[in-house]
Amino acid sequence: MTLLLFFGALVAPFLYAITNHVDKILLQNYFKEGGVGTLIIFSSLLSFIAIPVVLFVDPTVLQTDWFNIAILTVVGAMNLILLWCYLQALNADEPTVVIIFYQLVPVLGLILGYLVLGEMITLMQGVAMALIIVGACIMTLASDEDGKLTIRLRTLGYMVIASLCWAGESTLFKKVALEENVWRSFFWESLSMVVIGIILFLFVRRYRQSFLKALKVNSKPILGLNVFNESVYITGNMAASFMVVLIPVALNLLMNSFQPIFVFVIGLVLAWFIPNYATETARSRWKQKLLAIVFTGLGAYFIGDWW
Repeated sequence: MTLLLFFGALVAPFLYAITNHVDKILLQNYFKEGGVGTLIIFSSLLSFIAIPVVLFVDPTVLQTDWFNIAILTVVGAMNLILLWCYLQALNADEPTVVIIFYQLVPVLGLILGYLVLGEMITLMQGVAMALIIVGACIMTLASDEDGKLTIRLRTLGYMVIASLCWAGESTLFKKVALEENVWRSFFWESLSMVVIGIILFLFVRRYRQSFLKALKVNSKPILGLNVFNESVYITGNMAASFMVVLIPVALNLLMNSFQPIFVFVIGLVLAWFIPNYATETARSRWKQKLLAIVFTGLGAYFIGDWW
């Protein structure tokens, strides 16, 4: 992988790290009641931003094969399931803790490849999987108000489902993008998310009420922050979409091992310099987080089986 591709692959995890903290700020400061439903509706509907841009760049998007459109509809649905699980976990935990669990994505990808496709797992990949699992286990441990050791089963469960969705939708997206092109694939993925968002708004009363209340109660600057957040997220998705075609899926997912590092650093910057918007405290289990990042980062690197 060239240096240009390397830095290009870092764009998406960096942008996603920014959105992780903005999501937490919105959940804990502004959308405390029904925050997950509000952000799900916002995210799905604001995917519309990408549609006219893609139509302008590639007017042939409507010529996409119907079977591939169906696959991309599934990709859009998986994206929203991923988002829902991630927001549920983020609502109860710190961004660094939540994002570290995303390092399970390449592990799950290897396991699925072994079970479904009969692909072999090398000794180095097995060791790498063990390192990632150890790192994830480190972050499952926490202490309650009485100082007793507890396990973050809720966060773990949500993030395992989110990781499965991420690994699956990345593979399906690349399959279609190689046959069609990135612009067509991104168009139909975004459109499916908008349609699903409209369905959720119309038929899930709780989400509709929390969304309308957010529009009514929150000021324009806060809604502007949400629009900014979704714009950054969509830009990250576009960057990831191009990279998943240019480099192997496993390698692209491997680059996501940098996201916890970005999240950790941004969290420290917020805690030190903008404490009013801190999403986690600078002293909150930083050794535990750093140790988990080291284990999962090394595992994510070695899972590429470079040796």
